[in-house]
Amino acid sequence: MQHQQVVAAAGNAVALRPRERLIEAAYEMFSARGVRDVGIDEVIERAGVAKATLYNHFPSKDDLVLAFLERREQRWALEWVETEARDRGTTPEDQLLAIFDLYDEWFHDADFEGCSFVNVLLEMGPEHPAGRASVRYLRQIRGFVRELAEEAGLRDPESFARCWYILMKGSIVLASEGDQDAALRAKTMARSLIDQYR
Repeated sequence: MQHQQVVAAAGNAVALRPRERLIEAAYEMFSARGVRDVGIDEVIERAGVAKATLYNHFPSKDDLVLAFLERREQRWALEWVETEARDRGTTPEDQLLAIFDLYDEWFHDADFEGCSFVNVLLEMGPEHPAGRASVRYLRQIRGFVRELAEEAGLRDPESFARCWYILMKGSIVLASEGDQDAALRAKTMARSLIDQYR
């Protein structure tokens, strides 16, 4: 699963260039603990670089957060959710439902950390650059759902994507509360939603 790959990448951080080491350290720490709880000195120590090296690559913590969010979008949304959903389903409807199969695996992962985009948005607010970036990445995830809805021939793909998205994010919140079966509950509702939009 992609989370194990993240840990492996962070474990190999010493072999990476300084910028990559900083992003990997930030990725691991921001994903697990949020942005505000992690200090720059912790990231520097984890990455094994000098403070000057950090500021050569990232003039501020906000710049590092933006790099983390970009990496998260690439690794989590594109390389994991979108790619795996496409690979696991033979039809667009199957691919939509596969999202909740992925979530089910994720929710049972000992390293489950919730949605970084939502976490950063709530931490920083929608007017902060990181909050705006989070909104943009969340919109792109909805865009993927809308694309699958269009391919499935569902009516009003935009409305469908917003409803589907509520199930996705709601299941993450419930899993964060400790309900590891939240994705399976959401998947049951998702089937009804597909029927409603056919």
